[in-house]
Amino acid sequence: MVIILSVLASLVAGTYLFMQQAVFGENPSGKSLERILQSPHYQNGSFQNAIETPMYPPDISYWAMTKHLLFKPKDVKPAKALPFAKTNLNTLQAEKPTIVWFGHSSYLIKSKDFVVLIDPVFSGQASPVSFFGKAFDGADTYKSEDMPEIDMLIISHDHYDHLDYKTMLKLAPKVKHFYTSLGVGSHLERWGVDAKKITELDWWQAQTISPDIALTATPARHFSGRGFTRGKSFWSSFVLNLHGYQLFLGADSGEGEHFTEIAQKFGSFDIAFLENGQYAPEWPYIHTFPEQTSKIAKQLNAKVLMPVHWAKFELSYHSWNDPIKRLVKAAQADSVSLCTPIIGQPVTLGGAYPTKVWWE
Repeated sequence: MVIILSVLASLVAGTYLFMQQAVFGENPSGKSLERILQSPHYQNGSFQNAIETPMYPPDISYWAMTKHLLFKPKDVKPAKALPFAKTNLNTLQAEKPTIVWFGHSSYLIKSKDFVVLIDPVFSGQASPVSFFGKAFDGADTYKSEDMPEIDMLIISHDHYDHLDYKTMLKLAPKVKHFYTSLGVGSHLERWGVDAKKITELDWWQAQTISPDIALTATPARHFSGRGFTRGKSFWSSFVLNLHGYQLFLGADSGEGEHFTEIAQKFGSFDIAFLENGQYAPEWPYIHTFPEQTSKIAKQLNAKVLMPVHWAKFELSYHSWNDPIKRLVKAAQADSVSLCTPIIGQPVTLGGAYPTKVWWE
């Protein structure tokens, strides 16, 4: 019994020490926590979705979920390196908003001389440990060193596939200002970012950057957490008004009435970036299936849909290209215009949108 207790105590102590590493960030405290406590979306010690959002459906067994995760199909990863275009981001010309996608949910938007970077993950993994969440071959071509000076870095929430410790350390000197959801700034501050360079937004709060650039945090249906606790920081989508164009930065979200509410407030979008991947029947409320993604683009009155949250990491058990194959069919049925560039290929709003089938 003494030996068992000693082993358990050692495991607990080891886990505690492991979780103190900087990669896990830090939960809000002090003034940051005081502001969070004023949010109508923070209740009973954590942030809440607008509608009830259980992590798993009541009829899903843990055995079924474990079995799916243990016995994944062979094509959960690409059989060969993904194609990409190598664009010099420092010399990129962009009279109109021009997008360069880096796989998953990381992409850069340049308009005139203004540069926006969203949810960058350039360390080669979407995990606090090196043996899980590695990027696909070809999908990790772009690194922090390839990024230009960044006027606005947007972080939707604190999950590892959207907020990466190693990437933030390298990018921070290049970033003029960080914009994120309530509470996420605590992670950045622990990693050395000056609090004066961080703006946290609650849902429906807006920040005017210049007369023709503004950012509004909008609802999403998801969750947060980098350790054992969840909901200590918030999750958001964003509306970016940029030089006369309106863009929807969808981040992670299950379907819900919030998309209709966003459309009612903002009218329509020149482009919508919506998640399309890492779904499963075991977590249907916090991610969308491709057929839902297509209908959400229609709800938002988006002129064109660019799917993100796919083609870089294996975070579920569907075939790696199942998201785009299903979305293409759904978009055709819903009369939704798709934009499907390869990684690194510049896309200019109002121009010709790439639709080449490169994932077969």
